[in-house]
Amino acid sequence: MKAEAWIFASCTIFFLLVTPAYWLVTDASSHTGGGDWTGTSALTMTALLTLMVTIFLGFHAKKMDPRPEDRATAEIADGAGELGFFPPYSWWPLWCAMGLSAVVFAVAMSAWWMVIIAGALGAVALAGWIYEYYRGEYAH
Repeated sequence: MKAEAWIFASCTIFFLLVTPAYWLVTDASSHTGGGDWTGTSALTMTALLTLMVTIFLGFHAKKMDPRPEDRATAEIADGAGELGFFPPYSWWPLWCAMGLSAVVFAVAMSAWWMVIIAGALGAVALAGWIYEYYRGEYAH
């Protein structure tokens, strides 16, 4: 995890350097005075987000045993074994996305009757996605 922490630390440093530069460049190019508040606040939040991930990974890197990727003396065989569970293809995310898009469209059009129908169908799709591995071929 140390490598990942260093990657995010370098991103944090980059965003901390770019944010004031962006403010100054947009300040010089704007005729109204003041820089671009939207871009500057987005860059500030991005810097804070990468700082948060850096701190998280840094704390956990100290507590964990080094992975084979983190050791210079590791062999290829040290990384062998099961890496985790990777689910097969599923149609449920498509139906969830369609249900959510129908709800958002219905709210935008103020069609509250459609919000109820799309919300119910979206809830069924979400339940199907959640409970997908409790039945059928991939049941646990």
